[in-house]
Amino acid sequence: MLAPAMLIIGVFHFYPLFYAFYISLHNWRIRKGSLVWFENYRTALENKDFWQSFINTTWFALITVPVTMVVALTLAYLLFQKVKFLGLFRTIYFLPYVTSAVAAAAVWSWVFSSRNGIANELLDVIGIGPQTWLQQPRGIFVLLSDGTGIPRPDWLHGPSLAMIAITITQIWHNLGFQIVVFLVGLGAISKELYEAARVDGAGERQVFFRITLPMLSPTIFLIAVISIIDAFKAFTPIYVMSTQSNVGQRPGGPLGTTETSVVYVLNQIYGANRYGYGAAAAMFLFLIILALTLFQLWVSRKWVKY
Repeated sequence: MLAPAMLIIGVFHFYPLFYAFYISLHNWRIRKGSLVWFENYRTALENKDFWQSFINTTWFALITVPVTMVVALTLAYLLFQKVKFLGLFRTIYFLPYVTSAVAAAAVWSWVFSSRNGIANELLDVIGIGPQTWLQQPRGIFVLLSDGTGIPRPDWLHGPSLAMIAITITQIWHNLGFQIVVFLVGLGAISKELYEAARVDGAGERQVFFRITLPMLSPTIFLIAVISIIDAFKAFTPIYVMSTQSNVGQRPGGPLGTTETSVVYVLNQIYGANRYGYGAAAAMFLFLIILALTLFQLWVSRKWVKY
């Protein structure tokens, strides 16, 4: 009974994984080259562009994962209360997740347009000047320091404004899925626990932190694992928004400030025809995601309550 599923997983998951590892051991360009063993891995570790792409990916994950989870949990908790048109609100929040990622990224590129974008019009309303958004390679902390006069360390640049715009798109896109999952988790909590707590005089804050969050910990853990994996593999919004707004530059512009690890692999394989080196960079990304997932599984034993 498991054979059909195992066959599909083997052909479309395990075989490409092992074949990518095989390619990474060769000086592979258009066709198979000489065997170089782990030379491509050494080159990646010594390449500053590779590490910069990993830093960009880390910024992307650090922003999108916690912000999306907090906002999704807050909205899910509000929607879980007795409100009118609950089904309509759930549908509205879930719509972005089922919307075409390419189409959504194209629309958000227009929203953050430096010429006639809605984002700049909103900034004008609150008295902030227009921004170049997806064409701005400077770090967000640099821009805030220059605009407010607040001193900052020389090493603290932060993600570029272009990366911030892309993270907003990613948060908007993933919010609906997480809200639905949180609603399912909230629905699985026994109402008797809430009734007993309120009879004993517990306030709403105590109920939330002492009952809701502990009982929701398996759902939080599941979303955290999925979100981190999704953030490190994110590609579509970054590719569409960076190429559409930075014509003439390779994906990941401006100046490589939105070139995450997946986009870096793409640029090496299809831009530079370095298949072996690109496969090695992809294997590094696979190992990083695997390590983060295993670490979360280990840490979850201390705070997840089943």
